[in-house]
Amino acid sequence: MPNFPRAILFDLDDTIISAYARPELAWLTVTSELAEHLAPLTPEEATRAVADYAADFWSDEDRHREHRQDLGAARRKIVAGALARLNAEGRQPFAADLAVRLADRFTDYRNEQMTLFEGAHETLDALKRHGVRLALVTNGAAADQRAKVARFDLAPRFDHIQIEGEHGFGKPEERAYRHALEALKVEPHEAWMVGDNLEWEVAAPQRLGIFAIWHDHVGDGLPHGSPVRPDRIITRLSELLDD
Repeated sequence: MPNFPRAILFDLDDTIISAYARPELAWLTVTSELAEHLAPLTPEEATRAVADYAADFWSDEDRHREHRQDLGAARRKIVAGALARLNAEGRQPFAADLAVRLADRFTDYRNEQMTLFEGAHETLDALKRHGVRLALVTNGAAADQRAKVARFDLAPRFDHIQIEGEHGFGKPEERAYRHALEALKVEPHEAWMVGDNLEWEVAAPQRLGIFAIWHDHVGDGLPHGSPVRPDRIITRLSELLDD
């Protein structure tokens, strides 16, 4: 039997459910749908513009913390900023409502495409059968994240569900991990953390003495030169059940 810990903390988005990976591909789909409203700007050019502006937007930690609980509103700001930047570079003016239409379509498209990772339920259920206590620790707005929990039937599978929007704190704050550990009545060295974010689910929990497992669901491997070194890397959740 695998040597399981007493408890495992799980991230939600792009760990248990496929939610936000490969944003450029999603943006390309959306800009292609609305290509006639962007012309003569091509969908590829629009996608690059949004991606570049998004990278700048989310690189600010304070802005990230402020806007991550309302991704829909954040996307509207990002698209509006990207289109305004294109205007400033000499591109033609766009329709006043285009930024909202693009951003909201992207949000809808993401929700439509969201799926449970293969083997997620089976893995969680097997861990429970082995007596492992499970916590779901996710950032984001309360209503949005609770809707995902319900949609993918996750509530019965966890001993503790911790959503940033309900508790007022989230990863990578130290208390986010400590609160979950206390809820499960375990010490850091008795727990694993599983997630896709190298800072939030690997580096931060490692500093507390938690064994950190990076879910590389895309299979690209660690970014070149990454200073973060997971204790273990998996590409499928079912690998947690391996020896």
